[in-house]
Amino acid sequence: MASGDIAQITEALAKTHVGEVELSYKGRGLKLDNAESVKEMVKEIEQCQGLQSLRLEGNTLGVEAAQAISKALEAKSELEQCHWSDMFTGRLRSEIPPALKSLGNALMTSGARLTQLDLSDNAFGPDGVKGIESLLKSPVCYTLRELRLNNCGMGIGGGMVLASALTECFKQSSAAGSPLKLKVFIAGRNRLENNGATALAKAFKVLGSLEEVHMPQNGINHPGITALAAAMKHNPNLQVLNLNDNTFTKRGSIAMAEGIRHLRCLKVINFGDCLVRSEGAIAIAGALREGLPFLRELNLSFGEICEAGALVVAKAVQGKADLEKLDLNGNCFGEDGCEALREAMECMNMEELLGSLSDDEGEPDEDDDEEEEDDDDDDEEDDDEEKGKEDDIEENGVNGTKDIIEEKEKPHCSSEFASFLISPSAEKLMSFGAKRIQLIDQVDVSDASKVSEVFLKTSSVYEDEPDVKQAVFETTDALLRKAFSNSQSSSLIFSLIVNLGLLKSEDKKIKKVSVLPGHLLALEHAAAQEFFPADQAGILEAFVSRNGKVLESCSSARDALKTTLVKRTSA
Repeated sequence: MASGDIAQITEALAKTHVGEVELSYKGRGLKLDNAESVKEMVKEIEQCQGLQSLRLEGNTLGVEAAQAISKALEAKSELEQCHWSDMFTGRLRSEIPPALKSLGNALMTSGARLTQLDLSDNAFGPDGVKGIESLLKSPVCYTLRELRLNNCGMGIGGGMVLASALTECFKQSSAAGSPLKLKVFIAGRNRLENNGATALAKAFKVLGSLEEVHMPQNGINHPGITALAAAMKHNPNLQVLNLNDNTFTKRGSIAMAEGIRHLRCLKVINFGDCLVRSEGAIAIAGALREGLPFLRELNLSFGEICEAGALVVAKAVQGKADLEKLDLNGNCFGEDGCEALREAMECMNMEELLGSLSDDEGEPDEDDDEEEEDDDDDDEEDDDEEKGKEDDIEENGVNGTKDIIEEKEKPHCSSEFASFLISPSAEKLMSFGAKRIQLIDQVDVSDASKVSEVFLKTSSVYEDEPDVKQAVFETTDALLRKAFSNSQSSSLIFSLIVNLGLLKSEDKKIKKVSVLPGHLLALEHAAAQEFFPADQAGILEAFVSRNGKVLESCSSARDALKTTLVKRTSA
């Protein structure tokens, strides 16, 4: 190509990109093996004045070719954008790290300051990350705003190397007076798993500048999700969070709900195919009610969410003026549930925002689903227990001894109150007299399952006799008042709903009780009080309304509870 033609192209590019000078070889399918094969490309790069953006994606680059291009880049100090995705197709994995090192060294020599680096769809594995490690730590990346490493096969090791490099870049750039402000991070389909995700979460916490995080399909379970959730709290400008096709389960979902609760800038949430389940969906709904005012899209598809859980989510998005789409497809509603959801959205004048429900899985089978829904977590929980033991040994062992961390000391329950909980009766409750409220103060209200247990056992002794009725209501009201003031409302309602058999639990250890009228009447009395949160009354009402058969033996008490809950939520 003549030098005059190159000058014309450069001028045209400058006009087209409003000041951005770009050379693009995108999608040409070039097989660039050696210096001879890139001779013309090198000449164009050398002659392109003020080169800011270089596109090499969609070609295949060998080591010698990369070295030749690198030589030309050593003088390109104005380069800002490297679009280098999918440029090693058909190459041996051993070829990729040295090629990346050559390119990175050239950028460091040039003194370039990158804003975008895209190396997606290059299957370079952990070694490939090591190939760009020095580059990521260097001043070249102090100005980096977008890092795209989608589908690179980084694995756990690569994720840890990447996290370390980003952290070091932040430290060094901060020391230089210009801290790294990475805004977009993309690393889907990289098999990061829990350890890789946890390492990156630590880096995200340090950065605090992220606006978009995309990490779908990485085999991350609740420990990694929990770490990422904690990191999100430290990125207040986050707008897009895509963790599609990982595995949250209840624990991860609750942690993530807490992590995103106060992110006022968050616009797009994609937790589709993440097994959030109903308890997790309710936790996320709580975050929606309390914050996220500018939410545009919410994806909770294919999450094994039941009808009542979906209705709670639907109610939570009411008032989100910017909402454009709510995706709840592929869950477990059944035909009636899908219709109920559509009706709920229609009542809120938001029916057009509800995505398709064409892939609904139907209502879960009551007989055989309960055991199956926990299978996915069994090995994971065992691993967590073993990991916890190892951590305890590592942190507390002395000379090889296995000193296990002692549990946090809990408030001591008197023997008489403990006796009551073992074998509750109206006589024992009445015998406490005015001391009942003092005994309630012994309950650790930070433990939702304990509060639920005490509530259900106390309300089980309910009788129509006025003194017994008053004693039950006074005791259960005092318990719930204290629990709700401790900001454990969502966890407590989950626990009660599960124990009453209105929602299947992911925890096999939790056994639902035989529902008695006293359970529901005590709840009904408490729900009418000011201390009972209106939003939690709405959640409870959704499950009571959709699980009539479970409470059929207590139909009168069920109807009274439902009436009070409806009044409370519509007040």
